[in-house]
Amino acid sequence: MTLHPVLPPLLLVAMAALLVVAQILALRRWRASGRNRTMLWRWLLVTCAALLLVVAAARVTMVSGDEAPTRIAGDTEPNVFLVLDRSPDMAVRDVDGRTRMELARDDLEVLIDRYPRARFAVIGFSSAPSLDWPLSADTWSLRPVLDTITPYAFGPDDVTLTNAGAASTVLRYQLISAVQQYPRATTLVFYLGAGAPESDLPAREFVPPAEAVDGGAVLGYGTRAGEPTLRGVAGQLGVPFVARTDGAPLTAELPESRTEEPTTALASAGAETETYWLPALVAAVLILIELYLVLRDLRRSRFVSVDVTP
Repeated sequence: MTLHPVLPPLLLVAMAALLVVAQILALRRWRASGRNRTMLWRWLLVTCAALLLVVAAARVTMVSGDEAPTRIAGDTEPNVFLVLDRSPDMAVRDVDGRTRMELARDDLEVLIDRYPRARFAVIGFSSAPSLDWPLSADTWSLRPVLDTITPYAFGPDDVTLTNAGAASTVLRYQLISAVQQYPRATTLVFYLGAGAPESDLPAREFVPPAEAVDGGAVLGYGTRAGEPTLRGVAGQLGVPFVARTDGAPLTAELPESRTEEPTTALASAGAETETYWLPALVAAVLILIELYLVLRDLRRSRFVSVDVTP
């Protein structure tokens, strides 16, 4: 059993402690107000749901197989961050009738094949960022997600609101977390985007932690109008810029992943099974139950107010 938390472990522990303290204080107030036993059960329900969400965020992974349950090579397997432009610019069809996003999806497949033992994270962005896939070695589940990924829904004016550096802060904190969890692993960053050539907003600057990025590339799609911005992103990340305007297969030389102990990679024959969905599912059921009870109480209170109105 291993942990792949979506946040630094100390932060998760702090969140769990705060939740417990807050719920204990709430329980004391309920007892002082003379609430019945039903409220106690509802307190337990909400508390369990909150703690289950923290457990889900810890992402407990079960390892099966004949080898040792701990993946010895896990500390040196590369971390690959995919920063994907999901703005309206990526929906443009300008290469053989294909959209820029379709070309980007092909390149994402190449990257996954190039680093078969890596952990991957996907950060999408347009005017704002989103962590579409937390850092995980579960590429079997990641592939179908990337096969269907599309630009965000957009209106006619949204193209002017795209920020080529919208993912800068999310990427920075994800890099900090990755370096803390896997200090011996190679960290690669691949930025796939069009450069927001029609945006009215100045691009935010990428400021990765010192020596946190070991390689990667900025893959540029679209016209030359976006290249200055993309080259600026490449300079900030310390990686090369590669124009992807002709639709040809990604043949640019990709960086090697540093593996300090190559022979130990063979010891990781066991298969990993993600279990975060189980506590998250139970928490969702408990939250739905509490939501039903809240709506029921609200409905009853309305009926009572109607009855007492003269």
